[in-house]
Amino acid sequence: MKITIGRIDKGDFPELSLEEIDLKIDSGAYTSSIHCSNIEEIVKDGVSFIKFKLLDPEHYLYNNKEFSTKNYDTKTVKSSNGISENRFLIKTEIVLFNTTFPIHLTLSERKDMKFPILLGRKFLNNKFVIDTAEKNLSFKLKNKTK
Repeated sequence: MKITIGRIDKGDFPELSLEEIDLKIDSGAYTSSIHCSNIEEIVKDGVSFIKFKLLDPEHYLYNNKEFSTKNYDTKTVKSSNGISENRFLIKTEIVLFNTTFPIHLTLSERKDMKFPILLGRKFLNNKFVIDTAEKNLSFKLKNKTK
């Protein structure tokens, strides 16, 4: 049975130390993405890793914490304006509707965007049905069960 999700919501990313962060449900996007700054790939002693900071200093959840991981990939993503770019892709977990789901996120500079996280079709597929008249269904459920 698929879960109904609205056009926007709030989710938790425990591995990234983010709680109740704004999400936009974007069925037009294939991959999900998160806004990051200072994204850098480093090779040290023959080992590649990426480091990044989530969000940017203007965002109220910004914590200046630097994340790094050796577990990443790269993906070519075509943006809404038709321009293709290579982005880093990480795997983490998201908590929605009191359930933890694995999710792949591309790291993107989304500073000018209203929502720091987009949930794309690859994540939504076979799990959710979108009701564009609704919003914050997961967040409301989370607050009911507190």
